[in-house]
Amino acid sequence: MLEIETHNLSKAFGDLVAVSDLNLRIPKGTLFGFLGPNGSGKSTTVKMLTGMLPPTSGEVFISGQSVIHSPIAVKKRIGVLPEDLALFDSLTIWEHLLMVGPVYGLSHKETATRAEQLLVYLDLWQGRHTYVDGASSGTRKKCSLAMALIHNPEVLFLDEPFEGIDPVSSRNIKDLLLLMTRKGVTVFLTSHILEVVERIVQSFAIIVAGKVVCTQTMEETLSDGETLEDLFFKHVVRNKAEELEWIG
Repeated sequence: MLEIETHNLSKAFGDLVAVSDLNLRIPKGTLFGFLGPNGSGKSTTVKMLTGMLPPTSGEVFISGQSVIHSPIAVKKRIGVLPEDLALFDSLTIWEHLLMVGPVYGLSHKETATRAEQLLVYLDLWQGRHTYVDGASSGTRKKCSLAMALIHNPEVLFLDEPFEGIDPVSSRNIKDLLLLMTRKGVTVFLTSHILEVVERIVQSFAIIVAGKVVCTQTMEETLSDGETLEDLFFKHVVRNKAEELEWIG
C-alpha cells in the first residue's frame, strides 16, 4: 500500500520554480530520506506534502486521501516537524504539549500521560516548565518533535530532525524512528547529515534545483559498493577549495 504519493507536483514562486514535476511513491512503513543541498526544494516539498503550502500544479495523496481536497482528514493522520517550528514564546514546553493533544481528540489525562513519556524520552522532562523563548534551538526542536508525535501519527514528516540535536537525543530519535517504521508508521525526513541518513533509511531521493535526480534503496546503493555520500556527490556539484588558495 502506498502511504505517500505525488503526481507531477510542482511549486513556483513567480518565475522561480522551486519544485518541478515531483513523482513519489512511498509504501507504508518506509523510512524515506529526501536529500539535497540548501535551496533545492526539500522544505517546499514537505510543506506541500503536509498541506502547509498549496502546489502550483499536481496532486498529493496520503493514505489514498487528497491533501488538497481532504486537508483536515489528512492532517489528523500525520505529524509534522516543520522547518519553521512555529512555537509560542510565551508558553512552556509542557504547555505546548498540553495544548496540542486535545486538538487531535485526546483527553487531557491521556495528553498528560503521553506528554510525560515523550518528554522523559527526549530528555526534556526536567526542563518542561522552561519557556520556549529561553530554550536552546535543540530543545525547541525536541519540543516540536514531541508535539508531532503525541497523537501517534500514521505518517511522520521531519524537516531536518537531527540539526542542532545533541548526540544522546539524536540516538534516541533514531531508535524511535526505527521502532515506528517496524510498527508500520511511514517516516519522510530531510537531513544534511548523510552519515545518519545512511544508517536508518530504507530508500531515498536526491533533489537538485527542484528536480529529483535519483531515487533508490539503500540496499541498491550499498550493493554497488557506494556510500550515500558517494552517490550524493555524483549529482551535487561541490565548490573547489583550490579556488581559495590564499587561505592557509
